[in-house]
Amino acid sequence: MHVENDRTGMAVNTLKRALADNLYCIQGKDEAFATAYDYYMALAYTVRDRLTTRRIKTAQTYFARDAKVVYYLSAEFLIGRLLTNNLINLGMYDAMKQALQESGLSLEDLIDREEEPGLGNGGLGRLAACFLDSLATLEIPAVGYGIRYEFGIFHQVMANGWQHEVPDTWLRFGNPWEIARPDYMVEVGFGGHTEAYTDDHGHHRVRWFPRTTVFGTPYDTPVPGYRNNTVNTLRLWSARASEDFNFQVFDAGDYTQAVAAKTFSENISKVLYPNDNTPQGKELRLQQQYFFVSCSLRDIIRLYLRNHQTFDAFPDKVAIQLNDTHPAIGVVELMRILLDEQGLDWHHAWDITRRTFAYTNHTLLAEALEKWSVHLFQKLLPRHLELIYEINYHFLDEVQAKYPGDHARLARMSLIEEGPEKKVRMAHLACVGSHTVNGVAALHTELVKQELMHDFYEMYPEKFQNKTNGVTPRRWLLMSNPSLAKLITEKIGDRWITHLDDLRKLEAFVDDPEFCDRWRQIKRDNKQRLADQILRINNIEVDINSLFDIQIKRIHEYKRQLLNVLHIIALYNRIKADPSRDILPRTFIFGGKAAPGYFAAKMVIKLINSVADMVNNDVDVDGRLKVIFLPNYNVSMGEIAYPAADLSEQISTAGKEASGTGNMKFSMNGALTIGTLDGANVEIREEVGPENFFLFGLTAQEVLDLKDKGYNPMHYYETDEELRQVIDAIRSGYFSPRDPHLFRSVVDSLLHKDEYMHMADFQSYVQCQERVSEAYRDQDHWTRMSILNVARMGKFSSDRTIQEYARDIWGVQPVTVELSAPL
Repeated sequence: MHVENDRTGMAVNTLKRALADNLYCIQGKDEAFATAYDYYMALAYTVRDRLTTRRIKTAQTYFARDAKVVYYLSAEFLIGRLLTNNLINLGMYDAMKQALQESGLSLEDLIDREEEPGLGNGGLGRLAACFLDSLATLEIPAVGYGIRYEFGIFHQVMANGWQHEVPDTWLRFGNPWEIARPDYMVEVGFGGHTEAYTDDHGHHRVRWFPRTTVFGTPYDTPVPGYRNNTVNTLRLWSARASEDFNFQVFDAGDYTQAVAAKTFSENISKVLYPNDNTPQGKELRLQQQYFFVSCSLRDIIRLYLRNHQTFDAFPDKVAIQLNDTHPAIGVVELMRILLDEQGLDWHHAWDITRRTFAYTNHTLLAEALEKWSVHLFQKLLPRHLELIYEINYHFLDEVQAKYPGDHARLARMSLIEEGPEKKVRMAHLACVGSHTVNGVAALHTELVKQELMHDFYEMYPEKFQNKTNGVTPRRWLLMSNPSLAKLITEKIGDRWITHLDDLRKLEAFVDDPEFCDRWRQIKRDNKQRLADQILRINNIEVDINSLFDIQIKRIHEYKRQLLNVLHIIALYNRIKADPSRDILPRTFIFGGKAAPGYFAAKMVIKLINSVADMVNNDVDVDGRLKVIFLPNYNVSMGEIAYPAADLSEQISTAGKEASGTGNMKFSMNGALTIGTLDGANVEIREEVGPENFFLFGLTAQEVLDLKDKGYNPMHYYETDEELRQVIDAIRSGYFSPRDPHLFRSVVDSLLHKDEYMHMADFQSYVQCQERVSEAYRDQDHWTRMSILNVARMGKFSSDRTIQEYARDIWGVQPVTVELSAPL
């Protein structure tokens, strides 16, 4: 009789033994004393055991084949909870559920015990997580590199309608998924000075003597592919002091100073995106970026040198992707290592660097293209500043040769921005130091080429590509919406899970009454699940028969949560003017965090909550409108909200959103979109059909034209009576009776600046919302549109995106991992 290994076996009885063993041997508990959290930890370790076998085999396979590996550098990885995802990808969800049931436990209860890693803020980090899932599913060798933020972004709490930030203590009970690797610790330097010298071969060299050093310890999280043996790695770096404790200082009685070095060093990996409104905040951000990039590059080089004696093959075996400008310092760090530590000459090192890096641009906002002061660089990274100047010298020679005498172009393209305070332009550095620059949606890429980086596109047109974003259907449909996934699989089979284009087959069922009834019931059940969450968190009852109108994303002026609020106030004013008016019942649901130092975004959150207090408690409204702000929005909340949405709000100012991925998740779960022609909305509308998309607002070109002519937001206030009533209601203090002037800054911004064209788009938005209401009243037609949205989402799988990166940018091939013996 064959008995499975308790560490690797998948049979129900084996899993039961493994759970009991991990509870006893790792948690140190028996059934009499174990808590629910102990059982969760035992369950997680049981799953991790099965991942570990595959992870080790994956690493062995990559090494044996000397495979080219993708290294994905990102300041954020918003990975979400891992237990359910890992169970599904390993193909052991049902067996584990049965094993727990036979042990008197509930899988659903234990899933709720998992803390969510706070390693990202929005779409950038979630995209990185989707990409890791697709890389593993497609069997592409890859490692993700980032920072193990001890307190994440922050935990958002609401107090009297205001956002307050408290530490996100997601690591307080430990993290069963990660494995510390102190043997791969890396030393990182800051500050100090440089000295030039001549080496033994007569070559000019430079040594950097850092003033302080910090150690980076890697923590590895396994990333399994769907139903294959590939388990890639997410390696996150944690900072610690090179000298934790100064005994002499302590002995002298200065207890605080005795641990000052430890505090300084470990601040680097405390919090994602520290407030950079202060010089100290800016310094910490640059420290964070250099810290994780330096650690990662040293690790990449260590891995490469196991199979190679020289760096000649480095670009053929290493592909480094910069996820936005945060890791752009990597271009200079690789040059420093190759020149100063490995002894390569300049031209060889630069050739290797440019053939290794690729850069993804994620923003069209000029203020989001990072620039660091030369003074700060000189203080923290003096050797890197020298190298930046030298890179710039050679680069501007290239520009001068191609465009002789064009001094304005030289100034625009220089890596150094001149002015009262000289700054290093990190996006320029990333562009110059990479072989490929890509945008993340067709419109975005065109705007990058024609507006944001036009000079660079003219000089290097072959560098620029588009790679429209995607999301993983494993998490955002199979896992988040199991009832809908089950219905889809019942009708078309399960190949769609890895080949999302198969969803097209659902179009055959749009006129099937039984299928449509089940589709509507699933949506209703998902709305009930979200309503239960709202009742638990907000203590507000919402009507699941109302239209669920949802906008969940990072709070930013260009994303225009404020435009949504203006529409709500317009509807509210209509009811107050005529309480008997026929208004389609709606539940408006918001969620998202504002950056701690972003005052305008925080004011929008306060306004949403103030409007909610008034609308939700007004007897004239009679429940027809409800406004909800879900605090501390995260991946787990998204997994409930996306399947529940009837209407997806994608209403950013045209030309400002690079892509968006929430728009894809909503559509993939059957929500209809109201949106502008911005980011990936353009391509979603093309795929689902204009008749299945609610379009409004100015185009990106119309926005530019209007601003060029001299945009006057006051004109819209003066000529649109409904808009004027909305603005006056806010300005009068109606929604802030205790402080009538509370929202004056919001009103002043709208009337006198309105950078993001709320006023210009208001009337178009309101009229489009009326079309939404009319369409929702015909539930049969709405269901048909919902089905077609899902059926036509095949393009927006991150699998497709990663296949394009692998083919067009990285030049990598899949590597199949075979398990040598039965588990």
